[in-house]
Amino acid sequence: MTNLKVNSAPMDGCISKQHWGGLLFLVVVILGILHLLLQVIHWMGDEKQLPLSKIVTQGDLLYMTPQDVRESVNQIAPLQSFMVQDVDVIHHAILKLPWVSNASVRKQWPDTLKVHVTEYQPEAIWNDEQLLDVNATVFEGSPQKVKALNLVSLHGPEGSEEEVLNVLREMQKILALKNLDIADLSLNDRRSWRILTRNGIRIELGRESKNERLERFINLFKEINSLGKDIQYVDLRYDIGAAVGWKVSDAPIEE
Repeated sequence: MTNLKVNSAPMDGCISKQHWGGLLFLVVVILGILHLLLQVIHWMGDEKQLPLSKIVTQGDLLYMTPQDVRESVNQIAPLQSFMVQDVDVIHHAILKLPWVSNASVRKQWPDTLKVHVTEYQPEAIWNDEQLLDVNATVFEGSPQKVKALNLVSLHGPEGSEEEVLNVLREMQKILALKNLDIADLSLNDRRSWRILTRNGIRIELGRESKNERLERFINLFKEINSLGKDIQYVDLRYDIGAAVGWKVSDAPIEE
């Protein structure tokens, strides 16, 4: 019987070559993918690729224009690409506009920036130079811009905005009983209240019991008005009754 000898070395070498060949191929594939990924990232970060070129402004704008929004965005810096533009920076810039109460900013593929703006709703003029919205927030809108609205003018120390606005609403209801409208309501540093009506009557209420004193004025108004004279002021800073001043032609107004 002849003994056969099997030499396994060549086959082991063949398997080893196949193993390393497959591993090398895998490495080449991974490197190719990484290279492609880096190229994509570089392309996405290139400001010349997918530049944001359109700004679409949405929202009910009464006191602003889309141009105001575009100018606020352009003042930051030129818009970057769709992928790298930071919308928070734009959002912060738009919120600095005087009439903007709230805003949202988002990007829309491939080249558009969409801005939705909510304006303040002015309810009164504050200290002659600013405005108050319906939530008693002071904002820097120009009183001249809302002149046609004939808003009430409010005055008060810093931090009293909400209090003065709430008192205005209360007193408007009381004076409406005699068809009187408030033109000006003031709270001075001594916490004393004064009203000026649209027909020129100055009402001094003082620091205490302002609503009760105003109701006293309402109760006395018919009697005072029946005298047929033009009322200049009514001073209610007394426990009972009131002091009344009359307008005199060509005479200086009493302060």
